[in-house]
Amino acid sequence: MVRLLLLVVSGGLLWGADYSQVEPIFRAKCYACHGPGKQTSGFRLDDAEAARAGGYGGKAIVPGKSAESELWLRVSGKSSHSAMPMGSKGLAADEAAKVAAWIDAGAEFPASLKASAKRSQPKHWAYQSFTKPVGAIDGFVSSRLAKENLKMSPEADRATLLRRLSFDLIGLPPTPEEVRAFVADRSPDSYAKQVDRLLASPHFGEKWARHWLDQARYADSDGYEKDWARPWAWRWREWVINAINRDMPFDQFTREQIAGDLLPNATTEQRVATGFHRNTLTNREGGIDNQQFRFENIADRASTVGSVWLGLTMGCAQCHDHKYDPIQQKDFYSMYAFFDNAEEEDIDAPLPQEKDVRGAEYLAKREALIAEYKVRDLQPDWEKNMLQAAAEPGKRTDWDLAWDCLLKLTEGGDGERIMRKPITKRTRRDKLVLETHFVRNYHFAIGQPAYKKLKFDELDKKLRALDDEYPPLSQAYTIAEEPTPKQSHLRVRGDYKALGIPVEPDAPGFLPPIAKGTGRATRVDLANWLTSAENPLVSRVAVNRIWQELFGAGLVKTSEDFGVMGSRPSHPELLNWLAAEFMEKGWSRKAIIRTIVLSSTYRQSSNARPELNELDPENRLLARQSRLRLPAEAIRDAALRVAGLLDTKVGGPSVKPPQPDGVTALGYSSGTKWQVSPGTERYRRGVYIHYQRTTPYPLLSNFDAPRSTVTSCRRTRSNTPLQALNLLNDPVFMEAAEHLGKRAKTIDEAFELALLRKPTAAERARLERFVAENNTTLMASVLLNLDEFITRE
Repeated sequence: MVRLLLLVVSGGLLWGADYSQVEPIFRAKCYACHGPGKQTSGFRLDDAEAARAGGYGGKAIVPGKSAESELWLRVSGKSSHSAMPMGSKGLAADEAAKVAAWIDAGAEFPASLKASAKRSQPKHWAYQSFTKPVGAIDGFVSSRLAKENLKMSPEADRATLLRRLSFDLIGLPPTPEEVRAFVADRSPDSYAKQVDRLLASPHFGEKWARHWLDQARYADSDGYEKDWARPWAWRWREWVINAINRDMPFDQFTREQIAGDLLPNATTEQRVATGFHRNTLTNREGGIDNQQFRFENIADRASTVGSVWLGLTMGCAQCHDHKYDPIQQKDFYSMYAFFDNAEEEDIDAPLPQEKDVRGAEYLAKREALIAEYKVRDLQPDWEKNMLQAAAEPGKRTDWDLAWDCLLKLTEGGDGERIMRKPITKRTRRDKLVLETHFVRNYHFAIGQPAYKKLKFDELDKKLRALDDEYPPLSQAYTIAEEPTPKQSHLRVRGDYKALGIPVEPDAPGFLPPIAKGTGRATRVDLANWLTSAENPLVSRVAVNRIWQELFGAGLVKTSEDFGVMGSRPSHPELLNWLAAEFMEKGWSRKAIIRTIVLSSTYRQSSNARPELNELDPENRLLARQSRLRLPAEAIRDAALRVAGLLDTKVGGPSVKPPQPDGVTALGYSSGTKWQVSPGTERYRRGVYIHYQRTTPYPLLSNFDAPRSTVTSCRRTRSNTPLQALNLLNDPVFMEAAEHLGKRAKTIDEAFELALLRKPTAAERARLERFVAENNTTLMASVLLNLDEFITRE
């Protein structure tokens, strides 16, 4: 048919062999999407080498065979995929015929057809390198205000200033005694001393870890329908809090989370740090495709790294080239390739204060039981049959069921990983997990009658009793590199089954190249590249989010998106100065925060002036500080603190405070049930509240905590009736009001505890009447419900 068409169009002459006949067609109809400025799907027609290589889906031109060439199939409208040019039914018949003739004649390109550059360089400000401008924070802000004939606001009063500083640095209000001492201290360095005191507080790590947990999509459960609890998720949170309290340099903080397992002689803590990547959702529903689930997990890790460190919407390039930013689909899968060779691994991760009571004595007792019931005689054949069932599904349904149970029921859900690992490379924990699963679930393979004869149910009871006698060490969810590198592929249209071109681990092509050795780039190379001086994004993104926590909004308001569709910086030179200063100070989080909070810009009053309301209602010019509602955790923590109830213990497992009974009824499985924590644990800080993805703690949801399913780089602040009801009726706030009412001997003392000031005469008289008609508990509840109490000024 093609040949006949050619004869009709050309009058019997095969003139299509000459590239000059198709070049005008390509230029007019194809170069807009596949030329020098843009290469949709990675396909480029203005460069001979690139055109021969093809796009993300593979080769588009098969010389001599137009009917097998995706290029001709697309432009003729005969492909099972979309016709090209996009939005059309294909080229005109005579144009398609010329393309077919050219391909059939060998698809020869002129030797001179070479693009001047493989990829155009983006001009967007965030992708450009920068040098440190001359100046300081207050100078940059004042200069910008002068252009609008404005000046900075005066400094906030000292009580307000200390309350602001305390909430911003440790997430807690100061005590009345601390405020009185600061107000009375008129020494020149009095404010700096308060800054240093709060930076040294162990509560600093708790406050600043919360923002990092948002970005890492941390939760204490799997998500999806089953939403099983993750009993050891807190161990990574512990690492984050400790690292921030120790002021671990941000480049090291990055390196250990991205690639802690690959560092030389990696410590347990460095491996724990890789738990950042285990905050992905886990689907334990029946009938899931493990290959698809693994793909989605890795894609999520690639997207999250792009958002958290680069401030880019990398995930938009999972299925196609980014619509706005110069992120090609190949760039996304090059990032994906860094994590494609890493597998999930749960490890023993004891804290310094823990003793390994499961040492030799425990193992000796356990080994005696295993030998008594002849477990070692049976387990090797079981493993062999299980792996055969996995390789040949459907051949033996009894073993198919046993294999499915291994995937679903093993501790941590990592039974398959352990079983496929060579015996010589299994850790102690690996052996115990697999052995325990075998004892408890062998009946799925051999049936209940045979299982009962082995008395494994009796053995299981003895093993459980032994475990109760010897409590386990803390554990951690980590990732570990596989010894043999996998070949990663781009996935055409994001379909995990549609393998496109091979890709190697690499940085996005529009950013500075990654420095690597002679071999394949590793996650260590990725981490080093992220925090290299040549990377124009990471330091800017990091300091912008620190600024966001101290002013309510970043210099780049869209702190999650530094791309073309994001906001431009309100103070570009200040942003560059902070980024350079951050690196010069050794990537010290505490040092850059200290620099910011010591500035006059930070210490301004938050009172709005009439001219500012009209000219700059969002305070982008920074002519004043921002007045902000506290985040969810800080509101709860503040109520417990002023009531004298707050348990200030740092670190440890998640806790479950009281909540309405109906909340857990919304969950789909027993994994969402809520057992209230005993004693003072119910009064621990909000950062330690167990976060159940499908049924989160109501206070957190009502006051805008993120859902923890995807990365969240900035929280919104809403104002809803539910928030008022929460503060009035939540059991925690009712208890706080009761204790505050008992703690305060007078109305003046209640005001000082809750609001750090004396009441006005009118406020005192009104509350005296209120207390006479009601009680001190309700009076305290009024104070805890004031806008002033839940607001940082």
